[in-house]
Amino acid sequence: MGYIKEPAGIDFVVDSTPLTIEDRTKISEIIAYYKATGRKKILATTTRRTKIKTKIVVT
Repeated sequence: MGYIKEPAGIDFVVDSTPLTIEDRTKISEIIAYYKATGRKKILATTTRRTKIKTKIVVT
């Protein structure tokens, strides 16, 4: 993977979406399961998809 240079006069800003409390607890459960068993937990497919928003600021 290479390094992406910003063009002159343009700032790339990555705005991550914050995790909900429900998402945090699911992640914690998965990590705890992996540490206890050494196996990956099989997850049900989710129907919700979140969009990643990107902002390009021209200065």
